[in-house]
Amino acid sequence: MLPQRLRRHEKRASWHSRRREAIRALRAQGRYGPGLREVLPALVVVAVVVCGIVAGLAVAYRVLGTGALAGGLALLAVITAAMVRHNRPLARRRLGYYTPEEIADLDVDGLALAVSRMLRRDGWRALARPDAQGQPWVSARDRLGRRLEAAFRPVAEPLPDEETPTRAARSAGSGPHLRLVVHRGTFSRRDVQWARRQGGVQLIDGSRLRRWAHGTPLHRLPEVP
Repeated sequence: MLPQRLRRHEKRASWHSRRREAIRALRAQGRYGPGLREVLPALVVVAVVVCGIVAGLAVAYRVLGTGALAGGLALLAVITAAMVRHNRPLARRRLGYYTPEEIADLDVDGLALAVSRMLRRDGWRALARPDAQGQPWVSARDRLGRRLEAAFRPVAEPLPDEETPTRAARSAGSGPHLRLVVHRGTFSRRDVQWARRQGGVQLIDGSRLRRWAHGTPLHRLPEVP
């Protein structure tokens, strides 16, 4: 009996260990949602606010009658509508939709976050994080297992050939299937020729970026001329 219990205990411990490792891997890829500890404070606040509103309406109804209850409900509806209008742009951006003005106002870190959201909108599992040099970087993977990486450069910064591995230098399967270079300005003819020589490099200039942010899927964007 004791060996059987020991084996069951070892199986449970092994299962928990595998589960923790799987969760760590999913979080590293940006595919695992927030934990209970992260959302619990917000849930408590929401519960307290809702209970307070209900209690306040009940007291108003008992003390002042139906008129106070109707007035409280009307005020609550106005406040709710105002909050929805105020938070609508935030909800839209979280879904991966940005206006041209919002794209123009982003810094490079914000642009990396926006690109990761737009990739998720297009069906990729994307994660924005710094690269080895501390520069903004986005890595993504789709349902077919294809990998994508996105790098960012500000306006008027050169695109040196030596900073990105050439097509010949990458062994098969060692690099991403697609690399994006995101730039809110315009690319030079030299940049376009460089990308074509590399293979698997897609340039996202300001015009394409705005169309992508508006809702056009990445694979339907026109090529940079």
